[in-house]
Amino acid sequence: MGRTVFGDLIRHLGDGEVVAVDLPGYGEAPEPPRVLTMERSADLVAAYLRDRVATPAVLIGHSMGAQVVAEVAARHPDTVAAVVLIGPTVDPAARTAPQQLWRLLCDIAVESPRVIALGAREYIRAGPHLRTKFRAMLVHEPEKTFPRVRAPALVLRGEKDLVAPRRWCRAVASSLPQGRLEEVPGYGHETMIRDAAPAARLIRAFAASL
Repeated sequence: MGRTVFGDLIRHLGDGEVVAVDLPGYGEAPEPPRVLTMERSADLVAAYLRDRVATPAVLIGHSMGAQVVAEVAARHPDTVAAVVLIGPTVDPAARTAPQQLWRLLCDIAVESPRVIALGAREYIRAGPHLRTKFRAMLVHEPEKTFPRVRAPALVLRGEKDLVAPRRWCRAVASSLPQGRLEEVPGYGHETMIRDAAPAARLIRAFAASL
Protein backbone atom coordinates (compact mmCIF):
# COMPACT_ATOMS: atom_id res chain seq x y z
CA MET A 1 0.00 0.00 0.00
CA GLY A 2 1.00 3.64 -0.43
CA ARG A 3 2.02 6.28 2.07
CA THR A 4 -1.49 7.68 2.51
CA VAL A 5 -2.35 4.83 4.89
CA PHE A 6 0.24 6.28 7.30
CA GLY A 7 -1.69 9.56 7.54
CA ASP A 8 -3.16 8.96 10.99
CA LEU A 9 0.14 7.63 12.32
CA ILE A 10 1.99 10.70 11.07
CA ARG A 11 -0.49 12.98 12.86
CA HIS A 12 0.14 11.18 16.14
CA LEU A 13 3.93 10.99 16.00
CA GLY A 14 4.33 14.53 17.30
CA ASP A 15 7.12 17.00 16.64
CA GLY A 16 10.13 16.32 14.47
CA GLU A 17 10.71 15.48 10.83
CA VAL A 18 8.45 12.69 9.54
CA VAL A 19 8.90 11.52 5.94
CA ALA A 20 6.49 9.07 4.28
CA VAL A 21 7.41 7.47 0.96
CA ASP A 22 5.69 5.45 -1.75
CA LEU A 23 7.76 2.47 -2.81
CA PRO A 24 8.12 2.09 -6.61
CA GLY A 25 4.85 0.85 -8.07
CA TYR A 26 2.76 1.69 -5.00
CA GLY A 27 0.66 4.71 -4.08
CA GLU A 28 1.51 7.59 -6.39
CA ALA A 29 4.97 6.29 -7.35
CA PRO A 30 5.37 5.28 -11.00
CA GLU A 31 5.55 1.64 -11.97
CA PRO A 32 9.17 0.48 -12.40
CA PRO A 33 10.21 -1.42 -15.55
CA ARG A 34 10.19 -4.61 -13.50
CA VAL A 35 8.93 -5.54 -10.04
CA LEU A 36 11.61 -4.94 -7.44
CA THR A 37 12.84 -7.40 -4.87
CA MET A 38 12.74 -6.46 -1.20
CA GLU A 39 16.51 -5.99 -1.34
CA ARG A 40 16.37 -3.64 -4.33
CA SER A 41 13.57 -1.63 -2.73
CA ALA A 42 15.73 -1.32 0.38
CA ASP A 43 18.67 -0.05 -1.66
CA LEU A 44 16.47 2.67 -3.17
CA VAL A 45 15.13 3.69 0.24
CA ALA A 46 18.68 3.91 1.59
CA ALA A 47 19.75 6.07 -1.37
CA TYR A 48 16.77 8.36 -0.75
CA LEU A 49 17.64 8.63 2.95
CA ARG A 50 21.23 9.58 2.21
CA ASP A 51 20.16 12.20 -0.33
CA ARG A 52 17.09 13.77 1.26
CA VAL A 53 16.74 12.87 4.96
CA ALA A 54 18.76 13.63 8.07
CA THR A 55 20.32 10.27 8.87
CA PRO A 56 20.53 8.05 10.77
CA ALA A 57 16.74 7.84 10.94
CA VAL A 58 14.12 5.76 12.73
CA LEU A 59 12.53 3.65 10.00
CA ILE A 60 8.95 2.40 10.29
CA GLY A 61 7.58 -0.33 8.05
CA HIS A 62 4.17 -1.99 8.08
CA SER A 63 3.50 -5.52 6.80
CA MET A 64 5.57 -5.96 3.62
CA GLY A 65 7.16 -2.62 4.41
CA ALA A 66 8.67 -4.23 7.50
CA GLN A 67 10.62 -6.56 5.21
CA VAL A 68 11.99 -3.57 3.29
CA VAL A 69 12.90 -1.71 6.49
CA ALA A 70 14.72 -4.76 7.85
CA GLU A 71 16.73 -5.01 4.62
CA VAL A 72 17.63 -1.31 4.80
CA ALA A 73 18.93 -1.79 8.34
CA ALA A 74 20.90 -4.93 7.44
CA ARG A 75 22.33 -3.68 4.14
CA HIS A 76 22.77 0.04 4.94
CA PRO A 77 23.26 0.34 8.72
CA ASP A 78 24.70 3.85 8.44
CA THR A 79 21.27 5.21 7.47
CA VAL A 80 19.38 3.69 10.40
CA ALA A 81 19.17 4.71 14.07
CA ALA A 82 16.39 2.21 14.89
CA VAL A 83 13.58 0.31 13.21
CA VAL A 84 9.89 -0.28 13.94
CA LEU A 85 8.41 -3.36 12.31
CA ILE A 86 4.60 -3.24 12.43
CA GLY A 87 2.82 -6.53 11.68
CA PRO A 88 5.90 -7.98 9.95
CA THR A 89 5.47 -10.51 7.15
CA VAL A 90 6.10 -13.24 5.98
CA ASP A 91 5.54 -15.89 8.64
CA PRO A 92 7.42 -18.99 7.35
CA ALA A 93 4.55 -21.16 8.60
CA ALA A 94 2.29 -19.57 5.96
CA ARG A 95 4.58 -18.71 3.07
CA THR A 96 2.12 -19.35 0.26
CA ALA A 97 -0.24 -16.97 -1.51
CA PRO A 98 -3.43 -18.81 -0.45
CA GLN A 99 -2.35 -18.89 3.22
CA GLN A 100 -1.39 -15.22 3.29
CA LEU A 101 -4.55 -14.12 1.47
CA TRP A 102 -6.75 -16.19 3.78
CA ARG A 103 -5.13 -14.66 6.87
CA LEU A 104 -5.55 -11.17 5.44
CA LEU A 105 -9.20 -11.73 4.52
CA CYS A 106 -9.99 -13.12 7.98
CA ASP A 107 -8.23 -10.16 9.58
CA ILE A 108 -10.00 -7.43 7.59
CA ALA A 109 -13.41 -9.13 7.78
CA VAL A 110 -14.00 -7.44 11.13
CA GLU A 111 -12.42 -4.12 10.19
CA SER A 112 -14.30 -0.86 9.71
CA PRO A 113 -15.62 0.09 6.24
CA ARG A 114 -13.10 2.97 6.21
CA VAL A 115 -10.14 0.62 6.62
CA ILE A 116 -11.49 -1.76 3.97
CA ALA A 117 -12.04 1.12 1.54
CA LEU A 118 -8.53 2.49 2.09
CA GLY A 119 -6.98 -0.91 1.58
CA ALA A 120 -9.01 -1.65 -1.55
CA ARG A 121 -8.03 1.70 -3.08
CA GLU A 122 -4.34 1.05 -2.44
CA TYR A 123 -4.43 -2.48 -3.85
CA ILE A 124 -6.12 -1.16 -7.00
CA ARG A 125 -3.49 1.57 -7.31
CA ALA A 126 -0.78 -1.10 -7.10
CA GLY A 127 -1.81 -1.94 -10.63
CA PRO A 128 -1.77 -4.94 -12.94
CA HIS A 129 1.47 -6.36 -11.49
CA LEU A 130 0.05 -6.88 -8.01
CA ARG A 131 0.37 -10.65 -8.30
CA THR A 132 4.08 -10.37 -9.15
CA LYS A 133 4.61 -7.90 -6.31
CA PHE A 134 2.91 -10.31 -3.94
CA ARG A 135 5.27 -13.05 -5.08
CA ALA A 136 8.28 -10.78 -4.50
CA MET A 137 7.12 -10.46 -0.90
CA LEU A 138 6.61 -14.22 -0.50
CA VAL A 139 9.99 -15.33 -1.89
CA HIS A 140 11.87 -13.01 0.45
CA GLU A 141 12.99 -14.74 3.66
CA PRO A 142 13.09 -12.04 6.34
CA GLU A 143 14.05 -14.52 9.04
CA LYS A 144 17.50 -14.60 7.42
CA THR A 145 17.72 -10.80 7.54
CA PHE A 146 16.60 -10.08 11.11
CA PRO A 147 19.79 -11.42 12.79
CA ARG A 148 21.83 -8.95 10.69
CA VAL A 149 19.86 -5.93 11.95
CA ARG A 150 22.12 -4.38 14.58
CA ALA A 151 20.00 -1.31 15.28
CA PRO A 152 17.48 -1.21 18.15
CA ALA A 153 14.23 -2.72 16.89
CA LEU A 154 10.62 -2.57 18.02
CA VAL A 155 8.32 -5.29 16.73
CA LEU A 156 4.77 -3.99 16.99
CA ARG A 157 1.60 -6.02 16.41
CA GLY A 158 -2.09 -5.70 17.06
CA GLU A 159 -3.25 -8.17 19.69
CA LYS A 160 -5.69 -9.72 17.19
CA ASP A 161 -3.39 -9.63 14.15
CA LEU A 162 -3.95 -12.83 12.15
CA VAL A 163 -1.41 -11.95 9.45
CA ALA A 164 1.45 -11.56 11.95
CA PRO A 165 0.65 -14.05 14.76
CA ARG A 166 2.12 -13.61 18.24
CA ARG A 167 4.28 -16.73 17.90
CA TRP A 168 5.89 -15.37 14.73
CA CYS A 169 6.37 -11.87 16.12
CA ARG A 170 8.02 -13.28 19.24
CA ALA A 171 10.40 -15.20 16.99
CA VAL A 172 11.13 -12.01 15.02
CA ALA A 173 11.88 -10.02 18.17
CA SER A 174 14.08 -12.81 19.52
CA SER A 175 16.10 -13.03 16.31
CA LEU A 176 16.81 -9.29 16.28
CA PRO A 177 19.98 -8.58 18.30
CA GLN A 178 18.28 -5.60 19.97
CA GLY A 179 14.65 -6.55 19.40
CA ARG A 180 11.62 -6.25 21.63
CA LEU A 181 7.94 -6.94 21.14
CA GLU A 182 4.94 -4.74 22.01
CA GLU A 183 1.24 -5.33 21.35
CA VAL A 184 -1.66 -2.96 20.81
CA PRO A 185 -4.63 -4.43 22.71
CA GLY A 186 -7.82 -5.01 20.73
CA TYR A 187 -6.38 -4.30 17.27
CA GLY A 188 -5.57 -6.41 14.22
CA HIS A 189 -3.15 -6.13 11.31
CA GLU A 190 -4.36 -2.66 10.31
CA THR A 191 -3.85 -1.08 13.74
CA MET A 192 -2.04 1.96 12.35
CA ILE A 193 -4.78 2.61 9.79
CA ARG A 194 -7.92 2.28 11.91
CA ASP A 195 -6.63 4.31 14.85
CA ALA A 196 -2.89 4.91 15.02
CA ALA A 197 -2.83 6.69 18.38
CA PRO A 198 -1.99 3.59 20.49
CA ALA A 199 0.73 2.47 18.07
CA ALA A 200 2.14 6.01 17.92
CA ARG A 201 2.43 6.14 21.72
CA LEU A 202 4.49 2.96 21.73
CA ILE A 203 6.67 4.23 18.88
CA ARG A 204 7.29 7.57 20.61
CA ALA A 205 8.23 5.81 23.84
CA PHE A 206 10.59 3.52 21.93
CA ALA A 207 12.25 6.45 20.12
CA ALA A 208 12.60 8.37 23.41
CA SER A 209 14.45 5.41 24.93
CA LEU A 210 17.18 5.39 22.27
